[in-house]
Amino acid sequence: MDMTLPLVELNLENCNFSDEQFFQLCQQNKNFRFERNAQGDLAIMSPTGGETSNRNIELSYQLQAWNRHTKLGMAFDSSGGFILPNGAMRSPDAAWIPLARWDTLEPEAKTRFLPLCPDFVVELLSPTDSLPRTQAKLQEFIDNGTRLGWLINRATHQVEVYRPDQPVETLELPEFLNGETVLPDFQLDLSTIW
Repeated sequence: MDMTLPLVELNLENCNFSDEQFFQLCQQNKNFRFERNAQGDLAIMSPTGGETSNRNIELSYQLQAWNRHTKLGMAFDSSGGFILPNGAMRSPDAAWIPLARWDTLEPEAKTRFLPLCPDFVVELLSPTDSLPRTQAKLQEFIDNGTRLGWLINRATHQVEVYRPDQPVETLELPEFLNGETVLPDFQLDLSTIW
């Protein structure tokens, strides 16, 4: 018996929601994860499977442990939304901003999608993610002010490292990733990710 459900296509192009309307849409539909591109098109993000979810929490845990130790900024998990300068609202798998940037935000802004681009982002490619779309998302972060981005592809055991004004660097089966000057002394141990 074939249990495959038919594909349902949703036309979510040019919805033209204001930031407030988009925030309210997300609040009223908490069972869905939305992102919005710079043109106003909405995407409903698929939940991840168990393995990817476990690896995502490991990423967030390591970033938060480093941040708690250094007290240099604020770390965010995949539930956090960021409104980028180009108008897109994106939710990376993990992100970080320096404390000085967090402190410039008004208290109300801290309770909503943050109106800034993170300094650091990580995307862990899941089996349901499109590699070209995820690569474009990383490049969009860099184009909007992110200083360091990692795209971790468990299927190929590769990491793409994104930096402003530099070509993307591809690492083959690295053991650790270095936070460089953006996250001083941070090393992501990939042994639990692979």
